[in-house]
Order: sequence, then C-alpha cells, then structure tokens
Amino acid sequence: MAVAHGSRDPRAAATVEALLDGVRRARPGLDVRAAYLDHAPPSLPRALSGLDEAVVLPLLLTAAYHSRVDIPAALREASARTPRLRAVCGPTLGPHPLLVRALERRLAEAGVETGDPGTAVVLVSAGSGDRRANATVAAVARAWARERPWWSVTAAYASAATPRPREEVERLRRAGAPRVVVAPYLLAPGHFADAVRRGALDAGAHAVAGVLGAAPELVTLLLERHAQAVRAAREAA
Repeated sequence: MAVAHGSRDPRAAATVEALLDGVRRARPGLDVRAAYLDHAPPSLPRALSGLDEAVVLPLLLTAAYHSRVDIPAALREASARTPRLRAVCGPTLGPHPLLVRALERRLAEAGVETGDPGTAVVLVSAGSGDRRANATVAAVARAWARERPWWSVTAAYASAATPRPREEVERLRRAGAPRVVVAPYLLAPGHFADAVRRGALDAGAHAVAGVLGAAPELVTLLLERHAQAVRAAREAA
C-alpha cells in the first residue's frame, strides 16, 4: 500500500499510478495499491479496510509530520475499523542514493550533463515546518556536491523555509555561476512543481528538470523499501 500526500491536481495521482505500474511490471503478482493522505481518494484507512495484511510504504521524500503523525494515526484508525489487520509501515523513500540518481536522470533529460563543473544545481523540495526535514534536504545537497564535480549544489524550498528557489537562483547568478539549473526534489507535478518552474525560469535559471515521477530508480527504491519493511516485521515477530 503506497501512501502519497495527495493533490487536487489530477496529474499527481496519475504520476503515482504510473510509478506503481512500474512496480507491478517489476514484481508481477505483488498486490500494489495506492492511498492518499489528503485531497484524493482513497484514504489510507479506507484503502486498508477489509485487508488481513499490508505493507504500507510512504511515498514521501523526507520524514516529517506526515510520516511521524498522519500515517501512524491513519494506521490506528484502520486497525480500529479492521481489528484483524496486520500492517507494517516502511521508511520514507528519502534520503537514498537512488533518489539522487533519479534527479540526475531528470537533469540529463533537460540537457544537463551530470557533474558539469560549470553548472550550479539548486535542489528544491516542497519545504516543511519540520526543521529536521529541511535539514535532510540540505544534507542531500551537500552529499551530492561532494560526490560530483558540480559548480555547487544547494538546497531551496518551495514553502515553509528559505531560501526560496527564485532567491537561490538569483544569488547563484550574482555569485558568478556559469550556469544555474533546478532539480525539483518532488515526486509529482502539481502546484509546487509549477510554481518552482515559473519562479526559477523568471529568475534566470538555464534549465528546470522534471519531477521524479515514475523514474526507474524510484521503482527499484520502492521494492527495496518493501523488502526492508518485510524483513523488519519478520525480525520483530
């Protein structure tokens, strides 16, 4: 049971389904379903209703309020509705090196050579009121900068924290970065992705990559998180 944030934008649910279709192709016979925390049906308790067992996988890139509060609350509600339900919850998708490989894939699709020393990368997440989540994104940016010879890799946030993408693109241009590109650390298209693209291009970004979406690396990562959750449940039994 993959649990996404949810959005009123129909492109978001379509992207989740495309990702899960990739998982189904990779693991024929695995029962793969989607649920949403907000704005789209089905809710997690409803999706789990009537099931005996489930492995719940948060389609979230950082551990913040949704993973720490909303999903556990939804699982408690599901257990109250279906007392026989045995559900285990896996970790969030991020951080993980496969997400960085997916970011590089999306940048390459936008015409950006991986690790180009003349390119400054702005890694843009949705942003969170949880400082730990924002710090995780900043740590991903620092690790990526150490791994590849980019001009720089810095973090920005579409909401709830600073710097905002437009501000960071403008700062890097003033600092003399030969080329500034934006890598959205976002799972699906929607309000944030659209706003990030508009703001970054208006500020002079040379390219804005697509969202992570149904990248093959995310299919692999979801299956890895599923295996982790199953192992943890067996060890705890």
